[in-house]
Amino acid sequence: MSNAVRYSPDGGRVDVTLTESADEVAIAFTDRGIGIDPSEHRAIFRRFYRVDPARSRASGGTGLGLSIVTHVVHDHRGDISLDSELGRGATFTITLPRLPGSPHSKGMPT
Repeated sequence: MSNAVRYSPDGGRVDVTLTESADEVAIAFTDRGIGIDPSEHRAIFRRFYRVDPARSRASGGTGLGLSIVTHVVHDHRGDISLDSELGRGATFTITLPRLPGSPHSKGMPT
């Protein structure tokens, strides 16, 4: 969420959406900022990786945030994905499995 705000233009909009199914929950963070070139999509989740080191110095950060989020999500048997193009913003989606026996999980009444 902080990256979505950080890389959005002043006064820009950031959307957070939640979608659910019987098996999983997905949370998406969408900004309308600078976007990320598709050639950078895989690398952006690595520790200390910065797409634009010059901009990073101006906006702060260590390059650890997405790496930490990725590890936490994977530790919870989930996934994180990115949909982005330069100049068109970015959507990061975290998908997590529902816990067995939780409301709305398979086999449970709604």
